Amino acid sequence: MAKDVTLADIAAKIGVSTVAVSKALTGKPGVSDELRIRIRQAAERMGYISSVSGKSSVTETGNIGVIIPENYYGYSISFYGQLYEKVVRALYENQYYGILELLSKEDEMDGTIPKVLRDGKVDGLIFMGQMDEDYICKIVGRSELPVFFLDTYIPSVAVDTVVSDGYYGTFMLTDYLIRRGHTKIGFVGNIDATDSIADRFWGYRKALRNHRIEFESRWEIPDRSQYGKIGRQILYESGGLDAYVCNCDYAAHVVIQDLEKMGYSVPEDVSVVGFDDFLPLDLGMGTDRITSYSVDMERMAQICVKSMIKKIRHQKYAEGIQIVTGKIVEKQTVKDRAESK
Repeated sequence: MAKDVTLADIAAKIGVSTVAVSKALTGKPGVSDELRIRIRQAAERMGYISSVSGKSSVTETGNIGVIIPENYYGYSISFYGQLYEKVVRALYENQYYGILELLSKEDEMDGTIPKVLRDGKVDGLIFMGQMDEDYICKIVGRSELPVFFLDTYIPSVAVDTVVSDGYYGTFMLTDYLIRRGHTKIGFVGNIDATDSIADRFWGYRKALRNHRIEFESRWEIPDRSQYGKIGRQILYESGGLDAYVCNCDYAAHVVIQDLEKMGYSVPEDVSVVGFDDFLPLDLGMGTDRITSYSVDMERMAQICVKSMIKKIRHQKYAEGIQIVTGKIVEKQTVKDRAESK
């Protein structure tokens, strides 16, 4: 029979006193929130059985924490609001519940541990959207709970994540424009803002290179601040370009407005494509207008949730980066340049 796990075993594992372990497991004061979390998680992983109750001192909650930077979240009208709803639905279908926590920029910079983790209310964490690398490293390094990422990844850190195919998707969009007669194509997106935008930029560059189109530095057009907020105006001049590849549909929406204010017509004069196939409902632009690369949010959410549950249950799952492909959806913002010559 396997030896019962004792408080001393847990203390030795963590490197603290048995008194600290006892206080952490019984909810008594005298230990920090961070240490309490580490002790409880270690006790669960080691299979500690409370001598008082005869049951595991740490039980499954049936909850998954979903952490989203507040600057990306806008309820159901935003991309991440829609993605979160699909995650919650996928969790519910698998007898779990999602607890949303919005991460402020201050807490991210200070390295503050999410409240759902401090309170021991969840069995795992799903992080959505780009976050500071140091923050991610701290949380992953100090949490013994399973962690998954959705629509983001950290190139320098080995993490489990589910992302859309930004590189190939933008390659396809750019190739699509070139084959329809466009040769002066700008890329709209701040590549220093997120890794996903950078991936889309390099997919765009790959398509130009494949068609032997010489890239010009002025074709790279930033669209947002370092905090991810897209400007109300992106273009201040057309620059003689005949098409724009935008890193998301909202940026494409702003570009179209800017072009129309300058007297250009889309797509008669200039073609514009976006990415995600998603626009907030309150913009007043029909969702059937912008040609885009459609991201399969539902499949991304399902893969993430099912992989997370397997990870919680110590079952085999696909580790590392899982890429979900999408498709080009042709709408009303691209026209063959040959037709206008």
